[in-house]
Amino acid sequence: MFFQLLLLFTLVPLIELALLVKLGQMTSVTMTIGIVILTGIIGAYLARREGIKAWRRLEKSMREGVSPADELIEALLILIAGAVLITPGLLTDLFGFGLLIPPVRKWVRNRLSRHFRNRIVISSPDAPQQQYDYDIIDVPPQDPPSD
Repeated sequence: MFFQLLLLFTLVPLIELALLVKLGQMTSVTMTIGIVILTGIIGAYLARREGIKAWRRLEKSMREGVSPADELIEALLILIAGAVLITPGLLTDLFGFGLLIPPVRKWVRNRLSRHFRNRIVISSPDAPQQQYDYDIIDVPPQDPPSD
């Protein structure tokens, strides 16, 4: 995990810098700065719009008593999209705009949901014991305090 984060925080900015320099050489510095500012403004607007829609879906799920897990993951993805869209860069802008497209966001959400589901372990006293790669702390149930 450390190595992946190291790559993310070193390689991505270097690639972004190289892309911005190349764009500046192909057009002009003013044009490059304008593109970065424009994508930031458009991205912030779209992230806000999609965030409001996600918030309404979340409220609707809560009112109906349905688990809002999917809506929470979508809201997180929209937040991530907004964050990367306001940072200067072309690669991160593509990633951010991609997350703001509902079918792409749904695909990512489904992948994340599947990943989270595979990491959750539900156990009961009647369930057969399984071997895990990590420690499990088993706490016996306690009777509620009597008044």
